[in-house]
Amino acid sequence: MKHLLRLPVLLLLLTYGCSKDIPVDGPELLDLFGDFQVLQPVQINQKQADFAQGDLLFLQARFNKLTDWELVCTGLNSGARKSITGKTRFLDSTNCRWNGSTTIFPMFKEESVEMKLIIAEDSVLWRDTVSITSTRLIEGFVVADFETGIRPGWTSFVQSGANMSFVVRQNSSAAQGNRYYDMGGLVNWDWLIGMIEFPASAYQAPRFPLISNPEKLYFNTLLYLPDSVENALLLFQFREDDNGNGTFEAATEDLYSLQCAAYTVNGAHQRLQKGWNKISVRYNELVSLVNGQPSTPAGNGRHDPDKLSRISALFLANPTSGYSQMYMDYIIFTENAPLEP
Repeated sequence: MKHLLRLPVLLLLLTYGCSKDIPVDGPELLDLFGDFQVLQPVQINQKQADFAQGDLLFLQARFNKLTDWELVCTGLNSGARKSITGKTRFLDSTNCRWNGSTTIFPMFKEESVEMKLIIAEDSVLWRDTVSITSTRLIEGFVVADFETGIRPGWTSFVQSGANMSFVVRQNSSAAQGNRYYDMGGLVNWDWLIGMIEFPASAYQAPRFPLISNPEKLYFNTLLYLPDSVENALLLFQFREDDNGNGTFEAATEDLYSLQCAAYTVNGAHQRLQKGWNKISVRYNELVSLVNGQPSTPAGNGRHDPDKLSRISALFLANPTSGYSQMYMDYIIFTENAPLEP
């Protein structure tokens, strides 16, 4: 009788042990050793994109195994590049889509774009060309993009040094659009080479139209460091009109700063790489500096972006270090997230 009772239990265990539905930890053998096959050929959803209207380009495909892939989009006129990577068995609008944003500057323009899908071992699986009929719109308050030159109301000061260059230049290599601000020169008696200021009055307002929450506001700009330059330093200053009388009073109101340099400096700074750099800083992370050293703000000590009345960009270099140069483009405030170029 005992043997009869054990037999169903044994059969049950054998059936359970042979089940193919039991999950197994780790990658499948096919993913590790199987030959790669395309089960559904690569297709793109459309051949042109009106990114300003919210168009998305995406690929669709299906593979027999987990596959490392990279979608590379390259502007045929601008040279702009976007790279999207993943490791999946399929491609669709959830994992292989492009909204017109940029990975490597300059930003895309209205142009033809080559799209390539590259799988493991740098094999190009698919290639096609699409056209951009309009570039994506970026929400935010644009302080300067230099597309129309120097805006009335901006002010500047340039030292009388050697090879001075504080001008708006038109060039296809601009990070955004077709123009940027070129700052350069040699001043062997002073750190300051030149500066440009953006007062709120240039936008017909006593203060910039910004939200009051400094944790949700980002200051963004695009800066270019030439290959031969090692001594450049750009100091942004943000003056707040705390008492609302229309005048910044240094002894009683807050001034915050951001340093962007080709080298490591004291205080808050952004270390620049060669070529175009995207700088994005949350407003409440700006610091108070005196001669490059952290200090206590002179005003109420709060970050109040809705009281910001003037932005200054001072281009500096050690006077003993020789010629220096930097380009500046697309200064914009964005809300809730840093700039996605």
